[in-house]
Amino acid sequence: MHRFWRWSGKGIMDVGIFGGTFDPVHMGHLRVAEEVKEHFFLHPIYFVPVNMPAHKQNQPIASAKDRFTMLKKAIRGNSSFRVSDIEIQRGGISYTIDTVTALEKRFNNLYFIIGIDAFSEIATWRRYRELFFHTNFIVMVRPTNDYPSFIDIMPADIKQDIAIRDSLTFEHISKKMIYFYKVTQLDISSSKIRELSKQKHSLKYLVPPSVEKFIGTRGLYRR
Repeated sequence: MHRFWRWSGKGIMDVGIFGGTFDPVHMGHLRVAEEVKEHFFLHPIYFVPVNMPAHKQNQPIASAKDRFTMLKKAIRGNSSFRVSDIEIQRGGISYTIDTVTALEKRFNNLYFIIGIDAFSEIATWRRYRELFFHTNFIVMVRPTNDYPSFIDIMPADIKQDIAIRDSLTFEHISKKMIYFYKVTQLDISSSKIRELSKQKHSLKYLVPPSVEKFIGTRGLYRR
């Protein structure tokens, strides 16, 4: 098993950025983040809840404040996990390029953690080509792996800028790396949790107890 550890030069280990709506955060999010943290020696990993997604079909149901609070509760006790409200504080539509360039001013070596389905659509993101100059990527892959070749899902206009190091590792001309990493796939989704909450079913073992309590107290996802 390969492990990657690159010193940033600022007295800290490399930093992971895990963005999403987290509506709500669940055990699946936490488990894959833990696996990525351990394998790539990231410290810390920042969970970054989106304020307003650029794609309207993904609009969150819970407020940004509630999603931020649930994340804070979910990671309590894990010194390697932190939550950033950078996109919430910025307001408006959240664009990854804005977040990455802002965080790059604080940390030299970022690792953007993303699921393979989202990565396969990265060409639809605002100024996506620039991202490859500002951050490394860790692309989380399902154990079953539905993609025969990872180079095939790279945006066509950056393939010429990518060198293949091995079947799971690619290097951009910026020297930033793109790692494909298989993670445990738990059959848990935020949409499933919202539906269970709406039906007033137990969320036990799907979300941390503190998050389940918060959802119940706030009456989230009941409509």
